[in-house]
Amino acid sequence: MYEALLGFAGMFLMMFLRVPIAFAMGAVGFVGVGLIRSWPAAISTTASEVVDIAAYTLSVVPLFVLMGNFVTRAGMSRELYRAAYAFIGHWRGGLAMSTIAACAGFGAICGSSLATAATMARVAMPEMRRFKYHDSFAAGSIAAGGTLGILIPPSVIMVIYGIMTTTSIGALFAAGFIPGLLALVLYLTAAGIVTTRNPQLGPRGERSSWSQRLDALRDVWAVLVLFLIVIGGMYGGWFTPPEAAGMGAFGGFLFALARRTLSLAILREILVESARTTAMLFTIVIGASIFSNFVNFTTMPTDLQTFVVQFNMAPIMVIIVICLIYVVLGCAMESLSMLLLTVPIFFPLVQSLGFDPVWFGILIVCVIEISLITPPVGMNVFVLSSVLPDVSTGQIWKGVTPFVIADVVRLAILIAFPIITLFLPRLLQL
Repeated sequence: MYEALLGFAGMFLMMFLRVPIAFAMGAVGFVGVGLIRSWPAAISTTASEVVDIAAYTLSVVPLFVLMGNFVTRAGMSRELYRAAYAFIGHWRGGLAMSTIAACAGFGAICGSSLATAATMARVAMPEMRRFKYHDSFAAGSIAAGGTLGILIPPSVIMVIYGIMTTTSIGALFAAGFIPGLLALVLYLTAAGIVTTRNPQLGPRGERSSWSQRLDALRDVWAVLVLFLIVIGGMYGGWFTPPEAAGMGAFGGFLFALARRTLSLAILREILVESARTTAMLFTIVIGASIFSNFVNFTTMPTDLQTFVVQFNMAPIMVIIVICLIYVVLGCAMESLSMLLLTVPIFFPLVQSLGFDPVWFGILIVCVIEISLITPPVGMNVFVLSSVLPDVSTGQIWKGVTPFVIADVVRLAILIAFPIITLFLPRLLQL
């Protein structure tokens, strides 16, 4: 096990020296395999991981990224916000609640937390400022709502977890629905409690008539159609996940074209941005895979299982400890890197304890959501800081605190009641 610990120490040292984490993981993994096995084995496994990244299954990642960029350009986020505002904007804190609800809808067709937060900041922040919302509470609700983008399917994080653990992506998507709705309800509750205690943070918006509400609902048909194409097609047996992602990307392209938000220059920008994001994701996946091979060649996975058996810990306590480790790691590591680094270590242990891999995958996504809005490396907060330069990160950290508490409550509920997560996959026999 000491080889793995030395490897982690070397990787964190390289990260401290500002070596990109993908290269830190790849370099340590390559050297580690070379020292434990042989240098030809290190070269062979590294080449194999680079080739495997071009697998058909992984094509779902760039296609979902491309779909998210198209729907962002198509302006669907504004329509979702308008529909949510029409129904609940007149409540105390209603604009923040509308933002969170719109984030949930946009996340269902985008799949990216960072893109959801950045897009909704441009849509919702001006309206909340018009009604004198406090910047801290307004920005906090956007940052928290953005995290729903990786839980409500489709989700790139779920796809990568599914590929790493050979878990059904369809089952993971189905399992994310009810926890996603639970997260939405708890976020709305948190916003309601905050504004009840201090109404000045989130004044009421204007009440919409029923005709205005029906008009707003009619405007979101494109979102519903795209969601049904991707998710309905997959569960209806018409498409595999990569094919569903391809149809979603093509549908997003058609909607952006029909709304005249697409020009050759914008199309080029979308394609370049999607390629850049995909390259970043794949580079991290390759580095993490090389490092995972190194960890698997050591005795760490077996030693962890022996350690748990030795102390006779209750299996559910092991899950709680793993979640706590993720929360701590999330304070210092970017979410995708944390996922790729830890799953090869924890997943064999979880399997040996008899837990469902789909349930564990959703727990990981929920913990990653918490890491997106907790200091010091909460990526959603930094995205908002760049989009809203006049709002300090300190204000945003303060604003997300009630939503972090809501996330912790949701995590506890999902750990205590696994059926909440597994109900839909079992119902659909996935």
